[in-house]
Amino acid sequence: MTNPMKIIKNGIWDENPTLMQVIGTCPTLAVTTSATNGVGMGITTLFVLTCSNVAISLLRRFIPDKVRIPCFVVVIASFVTIVEFLLKGFLPELNSALGIFIPLIVVNCIILARAEAFASKNSVAAAAFDGIGMGLGFTLALTVMGSIRELIGAGSVFGIELLPEAFPRTMLMILPPGAFLTYGFLIALMKHIKEKTGGGNR
Repeated sequence: MTNPMKIIKNGIWDENPTLMQVIGTCPTLAVTTSATNGVGMGITTLFVLTCSNVAISLLRRFIPDKVRIPCFVVVIASFVTIVEFLLKGFLPELNSALGIFIPLIVVNCIILARAEAFASKNSVAAAAFDGIGMGLGFTLALTVMGSIRELIGAGSVFGIELLPEAFPRTMLMILPPGAFLTYGFLIALMKHIKEKTGGGNR
């Protein structure tokens, strides 16, 4: 039987796509200049990942093995187009902030990897929970990264001023080097916690 909580926990913690598998790094590094951008990119990816997982699981017996990757891309691209239209219509500022990384979700390694490794081999319910878990793991990682970079670089989180004006702003954290520093720190912290709790690689 499908164990929803185990599958979701796997995506959030055990095999977090961003911090454990280290895939989908381009949007991770590029859009996390703020917590809002991190949440926006994460939720957008979560939606596409969950919907495409479900669709691919439903179609898995009808897709010829030799053309499965192109078929996966077509399915994913369809949901990305829907998301892009929704963002342009209802959240134009977020759409502008995320820019080219919205259409690039089509080739996001996380989504293609889950389509190939999980959705194409499992039931619709399991595929849906896998999409939710991996999407939540991606969203949480991007939100934490965006929050750290925004707090240190601008003194705020989600646009809310948290640090007094006297506290020095480190603009480096908003720039690309800050993304790499934050990402490296979070990966190291995640691995350290897993090793301490007995969840690291054996």
